[in-house]
Amino acid sequence: MTPFGARLHAAVAERGPLCAGIDPHDALLAAWGLDPGVAGLERFALTAAEALAPRVAVVKPQSAFYERFGSRGVAVLERVVTACREAGALVLLDVKRGDIGSTTQAYADAYLDPASPIAADAITASPYLGVGSLDPMVETARRHGTGVFVLALTSNPEGPEVQEARSPSGRAVADVVLDRLRDLNAGATPLGSFGAVVGATVDPGAHDLAFNGPILAPGYGAQGGTDDDLRRVFGAGLGSVLPSTSRELLGGGADGLADAADRLNDRLRRLAG
Repeated sequence: MTPFGARLHAAVAERGPLCAGIDPHDALLAAWGLDPGVAGLERFALTAAEALAPRVAVVKPQSAFYERFGSRGVAVLERVVTACREAGALVLLDVKRGDIGSTTQAYADAYLDPASPIAADAITASPYLGVGSLDPMVETARRHGTGVFVLALTSNPEGPEVQEARSPSGRAVADVVLDRLRDLNAGATPLGSFGAVVGATVDPGAHDLAFNGPILAPGYGAQGGTDDDLRRVFGAGLGSVLPSTSRELLGGGADGLADAADRLNDRLRRLAG
């Protein structure tokens, strides 16, 4: 199978860099006039998928907003993943899983193996049990042509207490994560399959964000990230960045959702140059 990084590079070239979140939290369901139950969840998520998946490169459902409804919510998530992939979008499932050994392998089997009913093209992962704890995900992704985006420099205010802490080598934890991604992506063309999550509003400081892989940049749009922030944080590397937004698109309701995605994608294309 073609590696995820190559598929992502082609999809962004064709459809633009926007990563569209489908995050059905209660405020958005209410804004759409929907009941905050499984029926409202299903209508919201599948309507959004129908509008967005044929036109954006990447769709990112946040798993927690589906899991909170139990098995019925997960069934909706499975349908969203299938619908988005059938419409030509890559699905980056935001699960932020991180564990050790056989448990990490089980997460990898659930989300990165095409034999699973909820398999996606890529997932987000947490490295804070040690970056090496994610190796089963890495190997599964390599085997199946899927991808992993690892938390590196997140924009939540609590993040720096871990990400800027010093490892035994004396390097910041975020740099240890980025170094590992650099190793995993070495020699990959046109782009590696192992990405980093770097918030659109962070201060990159002295961290080297060049690692031959994609960057997921949450926090763009309604969460405060601007075009100027993207330029400031990512500079010349903006061409490998997936600015991610949910409320910026979905907050206006179902009407005009497709046009809003097209406008935002066009703006991001111009920004990336």
